[in-house]
Amino acid sequence: MNKNNNAEAKVVENVEIDMTNPEDIATIMNEMKMDKSDFLDYTQDIDLTETMDLAIITMNDHFVLPFSNQRIVLNQLMNARAFDWGFKNGSTVLIVAQKDEHKEINDIDNFYSTGVLAQIKGAIPNDDDTSDSGINIDVFIKAENRMKIDEIYYDDSTEIFKAKCSPFPNDTSYLEDEETKEIVTKLWNDIDKTTQQLHPNDEGYKQTFHLINETKKHLELSPFLIYFYLHNSTDRITFSQIQEILDEPLVLKQMFILNKNVNLLEKLMVFRKGLHNEAAMQMEKLQREYYVNEEIKILQNSISSGNPDVEALRKEMETKFPPKDIVDTYNRELDKLKRVPTHNPDYAINLNYLQTVASLPWGIYSEDNLNLKRAKKKLDQDHYGLEEVKERILEHLAVLKLNKSSKSPIVCLYGPPGVGKTSLGRSVAEALNRKYQRISLGGIHDESEIRGHRRTYLGAMPGRIIKGLMKAKTANPVFILDEIDKVSDDARRGDPHSALLEVLDPEQNNKFHDNFIDLDFDLSKVLFIATANDLNTIPAPLLDRMEVINVSGYIAEEKYQIAKRHLLPKALVTNGVNDRDIKMTKPVIMQLIDQYTRESGVRQLEKQLNKIARKLAYQVALDADSLKPNVTKDDLTNYLGLPTYNRDMYQGNRYAGVVTGLAWTPVGGEILFIETSLSRGKGTLTLTGNLGDVMKESAMLALEYIKAHAEALHIDSSLFTKWNIHLHVPEGAIPKDGPSAGITMATALVSAFTQCKVKAYLAMTGEITLRGRVIPVGGIREKVLAARRAGIREIILSVENKNDVEKIKAEYLSGLKFHYVNDMTEVIDYALTKDQVNNAIDLNKE
Repeated sequence: MNKNNNAEAKVVENVEIDMTNPEDIATIMNEMKMDKSDFLDYTQDIDLTETMDLAIITMNDHFVLPFSNQRIVLNQLMNARAFDWGFKNGSTVLIVAQKDEHKEINDIDNFYSTGVLAQIKGAIPNDDDTSDSGINIDVFIKAENRMKIDEIYYDDSTEIFKAKCSPFPNDTSYLEDEETKEIVTKLWNDIDKTTQQLHPNDEGYKQTFHLINETKKHLELSPFLIYFYLHNSTDRITFSQIQEILDEPLVLKQMFILNKNVNLLEKLMVFRKGLHNEAAMQMEKLQREYYVNEEIKILQNSISSGNPDVEALRKEMETKFPPKDIVDTYNRELDKLKRVPTHNPDYAINLNYLQTVASLPWGIYSEDNLNLKRAKKKLDQDHYGLEEVKERILEHLAVLKLNKSSKSPIVCLYGPPGVGKTSLGRSVAEALNRKYQRISLGGIHDESEIRGHRRTYLGAMPGRIIKGLMKAKTANPVFILDEIDKVSDDARRGDPHSALLEVLDPEQNNKFHDNFIDLDFDLSKVLFIATANDLNTIPAPLLDRMEVINVSGYIAEEKYQIAKRHLLPKALVTNGVNDRDIKMTKPVIMQLIDQYTRESGVRQLEKQLNKIARKLAYQVALDADSLKPNVTKDDLTNYLGLPTYNRDMYQGNRYAGVVTGLAWTPVGGEILFIETSLSRGKGTLTLTGNLGDVMKESAMLALEYIKAHAEALHIDSSLFTKWNIHLHVPEGAIPKDGPSAGITMATALVSAFTQCKVKAYLAMTGEITLRGRVIPVGGIREKVLAARRAGIREIILSVENKNDVEKIKAEYLSGLKFHYVNDMTEVIDYALTKDQVNNAIDLNKE
C-alpha cells in the first residue's frame, strides 16, 4: 500500500471482525447472502418521510442493486474518503452509477439521479497495485432500497460528494385488484418461459426459476425478484437498461421493462441461430439493428484496441487544448476510424484527416518576450531604417504587455522591391520570440489554396494557412503573406481575395473555417504581416481590413549604413574572403551606390558587392599576396566596369530662366532642371521633356499667375504677346509628372522675363495655386538628401512641409538652409537676385 495506508488502516481497525482472517471473511460473506426476508423486513420498516444526507461512492464498471450483498473495490481517492466518512457516520453510503465511465469522477452531471442505500459491513486492504491512485480497498456492503437524489453537492470540509436523498415509496399498486395481479402473473409467466428458452439447462438459473415460481404464489415478492433477476443477468442486460428499471418507481412498469428486455434477449438468440430463418425475418428492424450494432461495437472495440493508429491519434490529441466541440467532433471521427478495416481505401482518407486535425496547435501558444528594449535592439540590429514599421511592432508589444488578451494587428507593408519587407517578418518573429511562417501568394488563383479542399475530393488537402500552422506548431506565429498584391483576379475557381477576407478580418478570424478539416480554428493571435508593391491591385474590402504602412525606398545614406553593417560582411562571408580584413570606405560605397545602382531597395547593391567579393576571391585564389585590403574608387572600375549611372550636380546660375527643382522617383530623390527659353513670336507656350498632364497644367498655371501679377513682378505685360515661351525639362526619354515643380516653373519664367539671376546653390519644390499660394508636396526626405548630394545649400519649401524636414535625422541636414514660404511672392524674393545675367536679352527692344 502507498502513503494512504494509514487512513485506510484506521477505518479497518474500527471493524469489529478481524478482516485479515479468512475464516471471518467467509463468515461475513455467508451472513450477507441475498435473502427475501431482508426485503420483506425492509419494506415494512421503511420511513418514506425521512430525508438523508449521505456520502456518495460512484461506480463506473458495475451496478449495485437493491437487496443484494456485494464486495466492491474502491480505487479512487474520493471514493475512499466517502467510505471513511460514511463508515464513521452511521455505516451507510449512497452507491451511484456514472453515465459515462470515461469521464472524471468529479463531474456532477455524470451521476444518475437514482442511487442505492448501502450498509458497510466491513473492509480490507487489497494487495493489487494496478490502480493509478495507489488505492485498493475491498468493501463489503449490504445494499438496501433505492434512493431518489434531490441534490448533489461537494462538501469542501470532507472533500467528497454528498447527496440529499429520500427512499423510493413502497409501491403496492400492483396488488390492488385482481386484474392487475393477473397482469403481474402473466408477466412472470412470460419471463419464466423466455428465460427457460434462453437457459434451458443452466444450473446457475435454477434458483431464479424457483424464485419465479414462488413469486407467482406470493406476488409481494415481485420487487425483490426483479432485482435478483437483474443481479444474475448483468452480463446480458446493458447498464442503461438496468438504470431504466432503477429509475422507475412503479413495480408494474418495472416488470414491463424487464419483460421487454428479456424478450429482446430471446429474439437476439434466435437471430444468432440463423440470419435467414423465419423468426429473424419477422424480427422488428429497429431491434435487430440495435443488437447487431452493439455486437459490432464490441467486436470493433476489441479490434481497435490493438490499432496503433487510433491509440497514437488519441494520445496526440490529449496533448492539445481544443474547445469541447472540437473534441467531440474529433472523437466521433476517431470512432468511425475504428469501424473501418485498415485495408479499406476509406481508412487512409480518414486517417489522413485525423492526423491533420491532431497535428494542429490547438490552444498551444509560444510565450511572447515582452522586453521592449530587447525587441527594439533586435529590430535595429537586423534592419537599418524602417522606423515606422518598427514603431508599430513595438506598440503592439507594449499593448500585449498591458493586455495579454488583445488581438494581433494585421499589417500590410507596401513599397518598392528590395527594401526588406519580407525579411522584416523574420526579425519581428525573433524579437517577439514567436515561430515564423511565410507563404507566397503570388499567382494564386484558386480559393482552395487558402481555405483547402473538401474531403470528398480525391487528393484533398488543407489550405496554406492551416499547413503553415501545422509547421509552426503554435497558434500565434508571425505569418508573412508575401506578395498579396499579386493574387490572381481569375475567379473561375473561386476568388482567393474573398477567402483572404476571413483570414485578415479581426472580427472573423477567431473562427476561421478550413474546408478540409471542416472545423473552426482561432487565428486571432496570429500576427499577420502582408507585403505588397502596389496597392492598386488589392481589392478595397481586403485593403480596408489591413493597417497599411508605407515602406519607402532607402536614401543613399541609409543604403550606405546597410551595406556597411549587413551586405558587405555577408558578401565577404558568402565568397570566402571574410578573413582578409577587406575594407571599403564611405566615399567608395557612396560612389558604388550613386554610379552603379538605381533602385529603391538594396538588391542591386548586394549583387554589386557580391561581384566585387567574387573578384577578390579570384585574386586570392590566383595570388593571395597580391590582394589589396582596401577597395578604392579606381578599383570599382576594374571590378564593375565603367559607371552605369550619373547623378546631376548643381550647374550654377549663369543662365536666366534655369532653376533647380527637386523630384521624387521610385529609386530616390533627384535634382531637376527647369529650363526656359524666349523667342520672338505671339506668346505661345511650348512644353517639352516628356511631361505628364499634371506637370503641363502646373506650367500653364505658373504662366497665368505671372501674367496676372506682371506689374508686381516688374514685368511688362506686353511681352507676353511678343515672345514665345519654351519650357523644357531635360532627359526627355524619362516620363515626368506631378505638381511639385509648380514654384520652380514659375521662378524660371520670372527669371526669363526679367533676365535676373537665380540665387546660387538654391533648389526648390512645391505646388502653386492660381492665387499664388504655395502648398506642400511629398517625398521631402528623398528630395532634401538628393539636394545635399548635388551640392545645394539652400532649399525653398512650403511652410507646411516643415514637419517633414524635422523628421529627417539632423546629420543628414548639415550644411543646408531652409526657407519656408506661404506665397509665390516670397519664393521670388528668396530666389531671384537684383543682378541680371551676363549677355542679358533686352526684351523691350523691337
